[in-house]
Formats: sequence, C-alpha cells, structure tokens
Amino acid sequence: MKNIVKWFATGPDAPPISDPEQVRNIFEKRRWRVFIWLIIGYGFFYTCRLSLSVAKKPMLDEGVLSVEQMGIIGAVLLYVYAFGKFFNGFLADRANIRRFMSVALFLSATANLAFGSVSNFYLFAGLWALNGWFQSIGSAPSVVSICQWFSNRERGTRYGIWAGAHNIGEGLTFVGTALIVNAFGWRWGFGAPGIACVVIAIIMYINLSDRPQTYGLPSVAEYKKDDSAGQPSSKSVRAQQLMVLKSPIVWVLGLSSACMYMTRYAVNSWAIFYLQEGKGYELVAAASAMSAYPIFGLAGAVFSGVLSDRFFGSRRNMPTLLYGLLLIGSLCLFYYSPPGMLIVDTIALGLFGFAVGGLVVFLAGLIAVDLMPIGAAGAVKGVIGLFSYLGAASQDWISGMLIEQTKTVVDGVATYQFDQAFYFWIGASIASLLLALTVWNKKPTE
Repeated sequence: MKNIVKWFATGPDAPPISDPEQVRNIFEKRRWRVFIWLIIGYGFFYTCRLSLSVAKKPMLDEGVLSVEQMGIIGAVLLYVYAFGKFFNGFLADRANIRRFMSVALFLSATANLAFGSVSNFYLFAGLWALNGWFQSIGSAPSVVSICQWFSNRERGTRYGIWAGAHNIGEGLTFVGTALIVNAFGWRWGFGAPGIACVVIAIIMYINLSDRPQTYGLPSVAEYKKDDSAGQPSSKSVRAQQLMVLKSPIVWVLGLSSACMYMTRYAVNSWAIFYLQEGKGYELVAAASAMSAYPIFGLAGAVFSGVLSDRFFGSRRNMPTLLYGLLLIGSLCLFYYSPPGMLIVDTIALGLFGFAVGGLVVFLAGLIAVDLMPIGAAGAVKGVIGLFSYLGAASQDWISGMLIEQTKTVVDGVATYQFDQAFYFWIGASIASLLLALTVWNKKPTE
C-alpha cells in the first residue's frame, strides 16, 4: 500500500533548468498538451457516467429495473461520487495528476463494461457505486493541473474552456450512446463507452504531466511573471486545506452549487425519459432535442470565463446572476411548452445547457478557487464537489420517487406525470441563485 501511495504522489522537484529558451520550449509544449488532454479526458469521463440516463427507457421496457430502482442506482453513484470528490480533492493537491486521473478513467471504463454484462439490481447498484468513486477523481485533478500550468490571469478563460469538456461527454452520450442503444440494445450503451474510455485512458497516461517543478521548470506564476494572485502562501498544504474547510464562503458556495446540481442532474438523468413519457417523442427524437443541451453548454462554459475575465475584470458575480436567471427561465420554458413542439423543447434545452455551462464554471469551483489559497485548489473542488453531488444524488432518488408516485397503469400500459418533479427542480434553481448572491462582494483570502 505504501508503494501504491508513493506511485500516485507527485514527484520531487528536479534540478532547475537554467536555459530560458529550453524552459520556454518545454513549458509551452507540456502545458498545451496537458490542457488538450484534460479537456478530452474529462469529456470522456462523462460518457461512462451518463450511460444509464440514455438506457433507462429500454431497461424499463424490458422489465430489467423499475423507475424507483433506477433512481436508487443513480443516487448511489452520486452519493459515492460526492464523498469521493471530497476525499480525492484533498489527495489531488499532493498527487501526480498524470497517473491519478488516467488510472481513474480506466477503472471507470471497467465498471461500465461489467455493468453492461449483469442483470441483478444489487450488482447494478454495487458496480455503479464503484463507478461513482472512480468518476469522482476526474474533476479536482483537472483543476489542480490547470492551476499548476496556467497563471491567475489565464485561469478564468482556461477553466471555462475545460469546464465545457463535460458538454463534449454529454453530447457523445446523449447522441452517440443513444444511437448505439437504439441499434444494439441497452447493454451496448455501457459496453461502447467502456471500450472507448479504456483507449482514452491510455492516451491520457502518455500525454498528461505532473507539476512543472518535477521537470526542472519554474512555477507558472514565475514563468508567466504573473503575481496578480499575490505572493504564494507560505503555509503548508495542510494549513491551506484547513482554511478551506473553515471558510463560510466555501460552505455557502457549496450549498448554492448543490441546489444548482439538483437542477442540472435532474435534466441529465430524467430529460430524455420526460421527453419520451411526458411529451411523446421517440428515443432518437428525444436524443436530438437533448443534443442542444451539451452543445450550448459548451458555449456557455467557454463564454463564461472569457466574459468574466475580459468584461468584468475577472469578477464572477454579475455573470453568475445573469446565468442564474437564464437557468430558471429556460427550465420553466421546458416545462410549460406543450407536447409536440420539438423546436421549442430544443431551444429550451439549449438555453438551459448554456446557463448550466456557465454556472458549473462559477459555482462549482472558479469563484471559490479565486477566493481561496491556490495551494488548496483540490480541497476547494473537493468540498464544493461534496455539496454539489450530495445535492445531485438527493435529486435522483427524490425525483424517482416523485415520478413513481404519479404512475398509472391502463390496459397494462404505464404512464407518468412530472409536475411535482418540475416544481422541485425549479425551486432548487431559485434557491441556488439566492445563495450565490450572498457572496457578491467577497475578497480573496490572504
């Protein structure tokens, strides 16, 4: 066990490289390769997390699981994911990101391959719990790596672009996995993402990097001559992480993110099912409408960082307000638009995706990363990730219960109503925005 921990830990500092031109060449090559594969790798994490969302209707039709059981399985993944985010976020501040993140994706892929080959509820739940733990390692190491290789003035834009990676994964899942499930059955909805992620994990292991100093390079702040975040903290990593745990700002932002994640994962987990059951679309039509969500989500995430960096002086408060109002409005449009209006549903999901894309950037990390010591960026993501996914997990089983309670069976055909679930989801989005507004003028912690 000691050797395993040592293998995953960040390496010692290498002797500094004295040639400035060599430093520049190595730094630029490594940091852009890291950035590209953080985006691709984190995107593919989502294909192994959301596969159940696409396979729900076929599994329900075959009698493999009930709606309530699906809600429980989804909640199991997210509860484990929440605590895994917390634990692994603290580890990420001390980890070799190259090894930590690529191995996690490989193990998540293995869990998906196993999930697609069983038929027992308890095996489903156990495998999805394991998948939740491996999935929890994706986010915090990515943020730590971005902070290691990009300076404070670059971070908002880079963070926004990286955060859009989850929309790549969602798009691949909602369209690609849907087509695979439609053609080959629900089991391949888990097998195909599993095979793809094994390949991506191997490529990530080749292309990601440990922190710059382990290669004889200076810190990114020194390399970019960017002291806009102030002087690096003289406190130990442990002391900085304790500051994060004690900060009321992080707790409030965590609660705000938790409410936003309730709404986000309600759409991730139940929108395709709602479009089929509540609005009468076939799977491919529902998936095509849902494809607007990740596409516009990518735009929302990328635009959020640029917007806050270039137009609001790297302040995130006003963009958060604008994105929050759009989230509430788009969810109401999705709910109140009548059945059969595919274009309106597509627009509503696109606007919702755009809003979620920006709020995931702001509420789920960037605001708190800006306000807390940079040496504890992983801890920040861990704490907020714990809150976020406790919210997401609670949503999954509550939503499943609310939808199951409305079930009616006529001539052997089950139908479902979604009114109670939507009231719950819209209320959560309103609560998220109100909580976010309470930290409007907070300053960075010294």
